[in-house]
Amino acid sequence: MNEETRTENREEKQERQTGQIFDTGSVVTGNGSHCIHCLTIIGQIEGHYILPSQNKTTKYEHVIPQLVAIEEAQDIDGLLIILNTVGGDVEAGLALAELVAGMKKPTVSLVLGGGHSIGVPLAVAAKYSFIAPTATMTIHPVRMNGMLLGVPQTLDYLQRMQERITKFVVQNSKMSQERFYELAMNTQELVMDVGTVLDGPEAVSEGLIDSLGCLSSAIDCLYGMIDKVKEKPKKTEQKPAKRPAKKS
Repeated sequence: MNEETRTENREEKQERQTGQIFDTGSVVTGNGSHCIHCLTIIGQIEGHYILPSQNKTTKYEHVIPQLVAIEEAQDIDGLLIILNTVGGDVEAGLALAELVAGMKKPTVSLVLGGGHSIGVPLAVAAKYSFIAPTATMTIHPVRMNGMLLGVPQTLDYLQRMQERITKFVVQNSKMSQERFYELAMNTQELVMDVGTVLDGPEAVSEGLIDSLGCLSSAIDCLYGMIDKVKEKPKKTEQKPAKRPAKKS
């Protein structure tokens, strides 16, 4: 392959990556031996209702098929999730978190800026999670806006939804259920709300996030996980047992 052909291929690849970023907020990249998909979850997570056009949103109906395609793509080795979200639709965010948690491929998340509200389950859904030292995460109870029916059934529904979120976070992190509930119901920190804001070091010390780190830390971790997956078949590969000779 001559230099001119290599230059053309490089330009085509860059154009394709630019198109991916512009259209979907994601990109497939790698270092030659590892191919990873980088998915961004930013702004508000849009669910069943369309948010105003001036809002930065992540549409869950766009992310769901991407996650399915990543899991099934033979040329993609792992998934890197970059989060900077204020939260959003609870059921949509939880649906995305369940999809990520159920993936077989290596997954790593990195919280930059913030991973608030329903962004917490999304951050811990990956097999390993990082948070930047300056990033923050807000833990608070489920709430709904708009007109609600003030009946016991409504309160019971909110309570059950909170239990689903709490159970998911506890199962996918090192934080206990009691501690998560205690932080969510804290009335001493936020002036206009109930809950707790954790910065990067606090999120790690509480067991919510696995490690402090930056982009290079997350990529190195993901590459290491991919290498282990690639080595596993070699270790478990066994020669087929010889069939016993038939007696005449």
